[in-house]
Amino acid sequence: MTGDTRRTILGYLVSLWGKYTGHRWAGASRLEDIYNYRPIDERTSTSGQPTGVQFERIREAGFTSVINLAPAAGENALPDEAGLLGALGMNYVHIPVDFARPTQAKYQEFVAAMGALGKEKIWIHCAANMRVSAFLFRYRTEILGVEKAIARSDMESIWEPFANWEAFLAGNPDR
Repeated sequence: MTGDTRRTILGYLVSLWGKYTGHRWAGASRLEDIYNYRPIDERTSTSGQPTGVQFERIREAGFTSVINLAPAAGENALPDEAGLLGALGMNYVHIPVDFARPTQAKYQEFVAAMGALGKEKIWIHCAANMRVSAFLFRYRTEILGVEKAIARSDMESIWEPFANWEAFLAGNPDR
């Protein structure tokens, strides 16, 4: 396990602690403070699970759409993310991905959602930015033509995929 993967897992556990204790870090309203925040390009940024206040900052930064790849019952999920984002006037797409079993069907839903959102400014998140970074690796290399080394480096700044995720990255998740 790489240092980035350990850091991501530790950060995820800290986010759970914050959820259950109500503790929020000072300065946590800046985009840069959102757990595992990564700007990808002028249209796309990613992260782990934002808080309600952080979603307000995301909207203020010009993002109009959110794609969530985490299951609704995830440990650090917001109780009504769809309602919160609707109240903020943002588009919300939920594609719950089972971390133990990412599928080609879920990836195709993701590709369709990205296409449907066109030129929208999109924030993509999951619980820890692990699912998202893997989905974006495939999307960027297969759809956008980004060099694999660049996309892989971005993904590995968050974690180093293992087992079923390596099959997913190779385009064979359902075997």
